[in-house]
Amino acid sequence: MAIDTSPSPTTASAAPAERMSIRSKLILLVLCAAQFIVALDFSILNVALPVLGDDLGMGQADLQWAVTAFALPSGGFLLLFGRVGDLYGRRRLFLAGLVLFTLASVLTTLAWNPAVFLGGRALQGLGAAVVVPTGMALLTTTFAEGPQRERALGISGTLMSLGFTIGMLLGGVLTDSLGWRSTMGLLAVAGVGVLAIAPGLLTESRNPARPRIDVPGAVTVTGGLLALIYGLSTAAQEGFGRAEVIVSLVAGVGLLVAFVAVESRAAEPLVSLPMLRRRTVAWGNLAGLTTFAMMSSVVFLLTLYLQEVLELSAFRSGLIFGVQGLFAAAGGITAPKVIARLGARNTLVAGLLSQAVLTAALLGLDQGSTGAWLAMAATSLACVGHLWAIVAFGVTATSGLPDGEQGLATGLVTSSQQVGMTIGIPLLSALASARVSALHGSGTDPATATLSGIHLGLGADAALVAAVAVLTAVGLRRRSA
Repeated sequence: MAIDTSPSPTTASAAPAERMSIRSKLILLVLCAAQFIVALDFSILNVALPVLGDDLGMGQADLQWAVTAFALPSGGFLLLFGRVGDLYGRRRLFLAGLVLFTLASVLTTLAWNPAVFLGGRALQGLGAAVVVPTGMALLTTTFAEGPQRERALGISGTLMSLGFTIGMLLGGVLTDSLGWRSTMGLLAVAGVGVLAIAPGLLTESRNPARPRIDVPGAVTVTGGLLALIYGLSTAAQEGFGRAEVIVSLVAGVGLLVAFVAVESRAAEPLVSLPMLRRRTVAWGNLAGLTTFAMMSSVVFLLTLYLQEVLELSAFRSGLIFGVQGLFAAAGGITAPKVIARLGARNTLVAGLLSQAVLTAALLGLDQGSTGAWLAMAATSLACVGHLWAIVAFGVTATSGLPDGEQGLATGLVTSSQQVGMTIGIPLLSALASARVSALHGSGTDPATATLSGIHLGLGADAALVAAVAVLTAVGLRRRSA
């Protein structure tokens, strides 16, 4: 039989989907606001790092840990806390995670030395690892499968991507006007706002089957992700030749391979391997992970370009990313219409290809004043395709599944989003840093070396997205009976 992720004529001509109630809209607002805040935290400090380092006495080599301290727990513990929420109650865990995230944001705002600041960042990441999977599970149990759930997933995915982009704008504006501490203070205030509303709206939700925690699976996947993210983040600063980097990367890959072996035998696995054999689930999630990982990496590399090559202020850099955010919003708004016309599969592939082509256009960046205009134009247009891919991947990866498997499928969608945002930056940052270090050793001036490293990272980014677009198109092709 053919696998078709396009809307059927029957669906297209059916009566309009039932409108969301006011309560449902408020629940969607609260859950998406929480996801948005977490996405902000991934990027809001990027343009503030130089100022932050001077204030807290952190050396250039240590600044990456302001990002890594958050990324390690937020990516490493994601699947584990998703299952704990299934067992002990998603609402309870969601609120607990939000409290932890908010208190940690207060701690980072008040941090008086690097140790306190990095400890607060790690606690923020741990809170995020609780909030994201439980919030997504609450979303899917609130909205039944069909148009309402697809719309809710599309809004959630769009806001996560927008949060990352808008974080760059807010980081620049706040750092220049109020100082870097205001970026963390904003997260604390936003967390309090969501906590003031969420308890009265959310109802408890847990898996009625009360699944056991797959301890071997939790240990291997958490350990594997932690080791992989640590290895890549360290490589970004120290290079791939260090023993601890090699050991971490090998251990990470080994543990993730062990995780797959464990899940194939587990009675109640964290990840359903039979579900991953469905082409829509497998290729949809690969595409989703790639588009999140690579677009977040583009934003990070452009931050380096604007501030270290063109020497723009945090405020001016933030304004450029603000334009990008407007185009991302336009992509999220138009995505459902594009899907209705082209089908989810074609929209997903088109979104990935446009993201790849426009990322490749950034290879034209130079040290001249026109570079900022190219950066703004290419990334803004790339964000439109990126948002098409985000919404289409959520629809593709959850389509054609029975109700009993929707929770697992949505959990995979959440994991792809979060893990993608977590591993993309350290991966391409390590690649770019290796090139910069090599050129510094040969006497190349810093700006030229940095630009060369950024070009390498952007080229690898574009090539990977294009390759995944082609593989996805082939993997999701229709087969006649």
